[in-house]
Amino acid sequence: MTAAALPSKPHGLALMLGWRRVRFTLTVSGLFGLFLGLLSETATVIVVSRALLVGFSAMLAFGLFEQWPRRLASRLARSALQVIGVAVVIPFSALFAYWLTTGGDPQIATDEKRTMGYAMLTVTGLLFAPWIAVGAMLKQRDAFAREQALAFELEKSELERQALDARMRLLQAQVEPHFLFNTLANIQALVDAGSPQASKVLASLVAYLRAAVPRLHESTTTLGDELQLVHAYLELMQMRMPDRLQFAVNVDSAARSLQCPPMTLLTLVENAVRHGIDPSEEGGRIDIEVVRRDGRCLIRVRDTGVGLHATSQGLGTGLSTLRERLQLSFGGDAQLRLLAVEPHGVCAEVEFPARERRS
Repeated sequence: MTAAALPSKPHGLALMLGWRRVRFTLTVSGLFGLFLGLLSETATVIVVSRALLVGFSAMLAFGLFEQWPRRLASRLARSALQVIGVAVVIPFSALFAYWLTTGGDPQIATDEKRTMGYAMLTVTGLLFAPWIAVGAMLKQRDAFAREQALAFELEKSELERQALDARMRLLQAQVEPHFLFNTLANIQALVDAGSPQASKVLASLVAYLRAAVPRLHESTTTLGDELQLVHAYLELMQMRMPDRLQFAVNVDSAARSLQCPPMTLLTLVENAVRHGIDPSEEGGRIDIEVVRRDGRCLIRVRDTGVGLHATSQGLGTGLSTLRERLQLSFGGDAQLRLLAVEPHGVCAEVEFPARERRS
């Protein structure tokens, strides 16, 4: 949602005769009319009617000069024009109110009581209406400032969301070729060695990519989908090195529906194969564990490969990219840990909030 999605401000008669404005004007004018009715011998209903007419006229003048003229001289502020317009209209509207309520014969100049009543109505209007107009303008200014602040925040949130989406897509684009090129390099090695397994591995890779590539462009996936890809990947790797790779998967059934960034589990497993099992002459074993507990999800990938190198500093490209993707998805509420395993091997752990994927 952006600022353009905010409801447009009313204008014309819709602004001048807005229900909240009319209700406020009638309420205030009615109260002043009741007050003046206590000081007059005229029937209260007539006095109140005159006050309502004056208040309504002042409201129309306020709304008229709020929009017209569209352009003002630089020396004249619109707020000043509105206050002046309200003050000018009051004596004439009071005269019209008397003319209307006396059957067209106000006799203001000849009837002392009507002269006094007209003067009270006019003076009361001149004393209070401009100040009420000023208060209304200040309230409008505050409301406008809040609307602008809200529009700014909405636009800022939208831009931040778009930036995060772009960043996430960039990170996913880094993950796709990382896995693909590694696997193709493995197939090339089999072909160069004349291995009869090359054709089977290539067929497995094609089947894997048909299932995996469409999911790479989704912002989130489920651990259940991730596990399917991991099984396909490990079977692919096991075909390449059948005597050097064993694996086991232990997954909490309650965790399969939890959402996570695409390639989360696969990145951990691929890292274990590439940097743990593959460099080891004896190969090794990969144990995958996924647990859901106390509103958290814990993924643990343990391998018995060559282990951490003393010269290595920080995370590799794949794990560094995964950490960024976890931060984009879960903020500071996700963790990626890399631990040494005795006598040799590595345990990679990812922990994040347990959130069901929305359909």
